[in-house]
Amino acid sequence: MENTRATRVIDPETGSNYDVAHEKSPVFYDTYERKADLRHQTHYCPGCGHGIVHKLIAEGIEELGIKDKTIFVSPVGCSVFAYYYFDVGNVQAAHGRASAAATAVKRACPDKVVLSYQGDGDLAAIGTAEIIHAANRGEKIAVFFVNNGIYGMTGGQMAPTTLVGQKSTTTPWGRHPAGEGFPLHMSELLSTLEAPTYIERVALCDNKNIMRARRAVRHALELQRDNAGFSFVEILSPCPTIWGKDPVEARAWVSDGMIPVFPLALFRDRKPEMPVVPEPPQRPVADVLELTTSRDAAEPQKSLAADHHSFSHIGIKIAGFGGQGVLLLGQLLTEMGMREHLEVSWLPSYGPEMRSGSAHCHVCLSKERVGSPLVSAPDVLVAMNEISLHKFAREVVPGGLILYNGSNLPEGFDDSEVHVVCIPAGEIADVVGSPKAANIVMLGALLEATECLNSETAMQVLEAKVKKVQLLEIDRKALTAGRDYIDHQVGAVSQPDGFA
Repeated sequence: MENTRATRVIDPETGSNYDVAHEKSPVFYDTYERKADLRHQTHYCPGCGHGIVHKLIAEGIEELGIKDKTIFVSPVGCSVFAYYYFDVGNVQAAHGRASAAATAVKRACPDKVVLSYQGDGDLAAIGTAEIIHAANRGEKIAVFFVNNGIYGMTGGQMAPTTLVGQKSTTTPWGRHPAGEGFPLHMSELLSTLEAPTYIERVALCDNKNIMRARRAVRHALELQRDNAGFSFVEILSPCPTIWGKDPVEARAWVSDGMIPVFPLALFRDRKPEMPVVPEPPQRPVADVLELTTSRDAAEPQKSLAADHHSFSHIGIKIAGFGGQGVLLLGQLLTEMGMREHLEVSWLPSYGPEMRSGSAHCHVCLSKERVGSPLVSAPDVLVAMNEISLHKFAREVVPGGLILYNGSNLPEGFDDSEVHVVCIPAGEIADVVGSPKAANIVMLGALLEATECLNSETAMQVLEAKVKKVQLLEIDRKALTAGRDYIDHQVGAVSQPDGFA
């Protein structure tokens, strides 16, 4: 597909012919791969304002030469497929969370230009808290807020910006302030905060206002290029399909219906004065954990060295009932990993019940940065009960390891593709002094079976966590008992295939 094409136009007054050139910004992909039969067009309805806003943003990115450093964050809504159109870095966020995701991206990549693109149902409803706090912190992102006063993608429900009296599928007799409240004015709301740098409301009702919107979009991009602060451009936009109007009528409605309620204005354009406060001290993990490794030593202690690990990345899932120490076991592993200078993550998941409810957690141990804390295909599963075994065993990678808290596998369980070790951890914990130590028995078994971390590190962590001498001694025995069970009664266990 050519980026430039010409259209023959006939002047109605003179009758003369001339060509009008239409050019697509190189910031867009040449073809759109969302649907094989629609690779030359977007999914937007005829007359929709999203196409115009996309063009303005793409042109601004091209003119400023920031394509290779731009990251576009789009959430659920009509803009959900933006990553099929913009040839820049793209991040897809959950509904309402684009400004929060953009905050994380910008803090992780401070040299990038980060844009958040959101609709009114997204930003002003489920995302209200995210946008207000991002603005209040002065996050260095640009937010483009497309306001058409309705939930467009999901069927035309009332949005926070729906006008008084305006009909929607959830307000068939029109919006009534007594029942549904008044429309939210997001630009005015954010302009009461001290931190934002630039806030402006523009509209797509005619060519003059589209040019004003173009300048606003470019200015917001310039501020992000210069790392100047938080920018917010609200764009009043037509939605012909959901409004039940043709494109010309929809543009007129922006002018006649929306602008009187949402006046166009420049609310803020200045660099905020941020108070100068001392930066918090930056402390290495070793200091935070009060490790005893000498900084002057030629080589770190073996128990704290990172290069002795035989794996590059291990994903571990630990599951059981609440009260079995499932989450604590995950926390112990992650702190052990930190003490051995690995990259780690811990992600808990549990129900509302404090005890007896389902609980599991995800643990990553890696020599490289952890891309996601979610472990969807674990190398190791620690199943503290039968329910968890049946629920998560099928997720374990072929050749992976399952440590099951039980004397025998349940009847009919298929263990043909994984290594399974049954450990009566509850019974062993009773013998060493407390049934609550079953998770520590499993920790010892895990360390012995996989050799992923050192048992000396485990004791260092337990000594830091457990303050009662009696409980610490029970945990010491439980850790040793778990290791001995693997070593003496089970014998050598093949390491999961993914450990190498």
